[in-house]
Amino acid sequence: MQVLLIGEDALADAVAGYLSAWGAQVRRLDAPADLHRELDTTTDLVVIVSRDDIRVLRHALLVEHVRPGIPLLVTLFDKTVAGEVVRSVPHCTVVSMTDALVPALLGPCITDELLSLSMTAAGDHVGVRRNLDVVRPRSAEIVRKRSVREWLHAQFRPLDGSNRSLLTGLTGLVAILVLDTVLGVLAFHEPVLTALWNAAKTLTTVGPIVVPEHVPGWYQALSAFTLLCALGFTALFTAGLVDRVTSGRFTGIVGARAVPRRGHVIVVGLGQVGIRLCLEVQRLGIAVVAVERDAGAECVPLAKYLGIPVVFGRGGDRFLLQKLALSKARAIVAASSDVMDNISVAAAARAIAPDQNIVLRSSGNEDLTAESQSLFRIATACDTNLIGGSFIAATALGFRPRAAFTVGHRVYVLLADGTVHQVEEWETAAAAKVPEVPAPAGGEP
Repeated sequence: MQVLLIGEDALADAVAGYLSAWGAQVRRLDAPADLHRELDTTTDLVVIVSRDDIRVLRHALLVEHVRPGIPLLVTLFDKTVAGEVVRSVPHCTVVSMTDALVPALLGPCITDELLSLSMTAAGDHVGVRRNLDVVRPRSAEIVRKRSVREWLHAQFRPLDGSNRSLLTGLTGLVAILVLDTVLGVLAFHEPVLTALWNAAKTLTTVGPIVVPEHVPGWYQALSAFTLLCALGFTALFTAGLVDRVTSGRFTGIVGARAVPRRGHVIVVGLGQVGIRLCLEVQRLGIAVVAVERDAGAECVPLAKYLGIPVVFGRGGDRFLLQKLALSKARAIVAASSDVMDNISVAAAARAIAPDQNIVLRSSGNEDLTAESQSLFRIATACDTNLIGGSFIAATALGFRPRAAFTVGHRVYVLLADGTVHQVEEWETAAAAKVPEVPAPAGGEP
């Protein structure tokens, strides 16, 4: 099988290595300048690998222009760009890098017994345990819905000072309103609505304070105290409300975007992989909170639209992780594209919670990953190039992979038929049984 591979980064190197090991004849092309000369009639498949979606789109259109109808496999993150490629280029298969990477991150962050967890076309989840057994959530009980206790624990416990100010002021004003109403009913025998009306007028200072005759001294003292308290609570409520309205925060006081406090997953790095991981965790009924350093990151507005709470700060800041209740979390996932940032997150997390489940996304440096995993006792380290490279190569050769994951330095692939294969075993088989590749068909990315 003749494969023309267009790509120049480490991921493309990994794809080329796996394709060659599995028996395909690979020719590399870093840039499409020589495409007319390299794309001859002997080429069976063109694979375009790049982390730049627009560059992939440009290369795919150029390949289709030079040789219309040739089978094409491209890697894309953005679904909008992927849909445009599928509509514009016939016989094109899109491999989403999030589809390749997220299962290997999702499984270990749900439970340390899972190496991978992916979703089928029917909406069911399929997982792979550490003994390489393929399990489904219903039978293996690997998916647990968020309990009512965990949901209530997250409500009315804001993370930042302005939200606490807003909630404290509101709670205090409501308490004073209720107290004045009760006193009006019990002490002065007023009807409930009348007592509530008088209390509201007093609290909002829109009406005169009606003082009955023969007011007890204790009532006067209590009333003076509550009026002074109301002044402070009003200031707190106003300050918190103004700050919340003008700051455009990405966390809520109550509801879906309230920062969870127990049994949650912390995802550090809100890129394409991070936001997809957050969505998959939420689909399982587990609370999640994302940490992002850059408030202007591309996926931040999307996270707000999807109801994902986002806290801005450095993921390696141990004080921030303490505020996010790391010790009570289910797991923390360092999903940034920068390996050194992920290692700093692992170091800070281990210092706060020595027994916490840490999942780290790495890229390209196996020695660095192994040393980090040993030093910080990381539960799982997912190498982007190993996982993505094997997933793309298996797709190109027609193996129909569902997920790829690593166990130490060994790479495994879960196929659509439910079988798990070690990648190194395919390499030693000298590619004697590599299947013929059907023409990739366009479809939903």
